[in-house]
Amino acid sequence: MPSQDWFLTAQERANPVSELPVWTTGNLAEPLIHGAAYFDRLVDEVEALGPGDHLFFTDWRGDPNQRLRPDGPTVAQLFAQAAQRGVLVKGLIWRSHLDVLAYSEAENRDLSETISAAGGEVLLDQRVRRGGSHHQKLVVLRHPGAPERDIAFAGGIDLCHSRRDDAAHHGDPQPVQMSPRYGSNPPWHDVQVAVRGPVVGALDTLFRERWTDPMPLDSENPMAYLRDRLRGADLRPDPLPEQPADPPPCGPHQIQVLRTYPAVRPRYSFAPDGERTVARGYTKAVRRARRLIYLEDQYLWSAEVADLFARALRDNPELHLIAVVPRHPDVDGRLALPPNMVGREQALSLCERAAPDRVHVFDVENHAGGPVYVHAKVCVVDDVWASVGSDNFNRRSWTHDSELSCAVLDDTRDQREPTDPAGQGDGARVFARDLRLRLWREHLDRDPDGADDADLLDPADAVAAVTAAADALQQWYDDGQVGERPPGRLRPHRPERLPWYTRAWALPLYRLVYDPDGRPLRARLAGTW
Repeated sequence: MPSQDWFLTAQERANPVSELPVWTTGNLAEPLIHGAAYFDRLVDEVEALGPGDHLFFTDWRGDPNQRLRPDGPTVAQLFAQAAQRGVLVKGLIWRSHLDVLAYSEAENRDLSETISAAGGEVLLDQRVRRGGSHHQKLVVLRHPGAPERDIAFAGGIDLCHSRRDDAAHHGDPQPVQMSPRYGSNPPWHDVQVAVRGPVVGALDTLFRERWTDPMPLDSENPMAYLRDRLRGADLRPDPLPEQPADPPPCGPHQIQVLRTYPAVRPRYSFAPDGERTVARGYTKAVRRARRLIYLEDQYLWSAEVADLFARALRDNPELHLIAVVPRHPDVDGRLALPPNMVGREQALSLCERAAPDRVHVFDVENHAGGPVYVHAKVCVVDDVWASVGSDNFNRRSWTHDSELSCAVLDDTRDQREPTDPAGQGDGARVFARDLRLRLWREHLDRDPDGADDADLLDPADAVAAVTAAADALQQWYDDGQVGERPPGRLRPHRPERLPWYTRAWALPLYRLVYDPDGRPLRARLAGTW
């Protein structure tokens, strides 16, 4: 299987200025499903850092008092103690909109100041397109004296409240405020990936490109600049030490780092016209799909994104799309809720018109019947190509905010039948198939060790098994919850249809504010990424 059949080539990446490698080989990727698993692993790895080691991180939101284990440490304690031990701690956190708008300006500033006071350097980064955010969630840990120990974490999980949930989905004891439909402790489903090998060097490069970008941190925000000057905030990143050599090969995984950066003025030094390799990478993989696309996503918005799936479904009569999304948006209210609903309604309708019998959309609940907020950003295509990242399936993530995803091709073929489900000679690959099965075992209440996987391997059988389980659970509810609750946590997703007069104002607001376009004008006019 030529890697370029699935991965973007250097030309397709279309950003020759960046020093990021086209892709790397010899890596080992490990999915960490749920925040509790990721946070526990992160504590182990950070506590093992010593003087002279590096801890670099980026985040959308960071809550300094978020406990990473039930008895701590908190995020601030873990990173500050590392700095006090002589670890080089550097961070870039989105400056954020105001807390009164349900964002995290104060929390991000508090985390920055706490770690910086301990000897680290954490900067509030507003080098974004107007109305945009830095959405990358990345931690890079380097050991210059022992590169084989290097590790990085990337995906959908922020270092903040509500993320420390597990498979039981009872929620994080430290919740964020969300729609009341999720209760006082919103159950949270999310995925991160731990990677070792040469890709850690690529992710180190990604951080360094942002850190050394000469654009002012308070770009186009004079009020923020004035507040920072009055507070004596650090507005100039200190120089970084020379980048260590890449870690040695350690596994069978090829990994391509995909990113989104918008077109902005002044320009990013490492992406003068922005970068849209997330959009390009998904486009290339989805166009190669023949039997099954599985995705988990917080939004699944945008006609432009949905059209990619609709075209693939029309072109391939055996292709099925299975999507797991939240039952309800994370916001409520007469003004905020309709724009969140109309985008998904539009996208799903476009896909369903293309293949009414081959589009299957579900949401998740815990065993008490409470809805689980799906925050994961995962995609698996034909059990070959898989990605875990910070990017949602919407135009904002593909063009407007900064995003980061790791796409994985495993050199190891999966010997379970069917060994080549797509019939193109690529063969099922262990990482992609195992990622899909691990998620489905939880969603369907199957044996976590895989003893019940027989009907989940072949795409046609798998679609039948998932839809049957979701339909049985829905029927139990429709019948008044009589008898034993059927196994499984998926239910058919039934989005509410908005009346025309609500759609009339919600749709333009959704496209302008909630799902804006960050492409250069020529790309917008051409309809390309």
